[in-house]
Amino acid sequence: MSGGFLTRPELLELGFGAVGEDVSIDASAVFYGAERISLGSHVRIDAGAVLSAGAGGILIGDHVHVSVRVFLTGAARIELRSFAGVSAGTAIFSSNDDYSGGWLTGPTVPEDLRNVTNAPVVLGEHAIVGAGCVILPGVTVGKGAAVGALSCVRRDVPPFTIVAGPRGEVIGERDRKLLELERELRER
Repeated sequence: MSGGFLTRPELLELGFGAVGEDVSIDASAVFYGAERISLGSHVRIDAGAVLSAGAGGILIGDHVHVSVRVFLTGAARIELRSFAGVSAGTAIFSSNDDYSGGWLTGPTVPEDLRNVTNAPVVLGEHAIVGAGCVILPGVTVGKGAAVGALSCVRRDVPPFTIVAGPRGEVIGERDRKLLELERELRER
């Protein structure tokens, strides 16, 4: 492998389910279950990102940026739809142990002694997630929605809504002009 971004042959050698055009992946990114990861076109995955695809797989659309030290993991499907962006240090989980104390936790424990929630996570088109966020199983961040830095998102975020904070509270609405800009880009 070369330093910096992987070459096209190096990308294909990783065995992804699909790889679009103009894909830039830093050589330090790590992929588990690459055959269950599909990458669209104009995708960039930065240094230290870890994508661990369970049975549901990971689908990354077109014009998606996954920043440094982002962690995507879980048994259920994770989708980052076109024009979505995930900022540095964010973790997205499609699986989560039950921490109530009624069950044991962790992958070293037999399944029958654990209570794991597995549910798909979707970042809609143009959804953006700020640095250091945690997105939990079953969450859909709607089209054009924005999640402020250091937020914990446990429930769906409606389209074009801005949420922030440890409880992911609504703080505003996002401008829809980005849809016009998308049309302009596609016409180029």
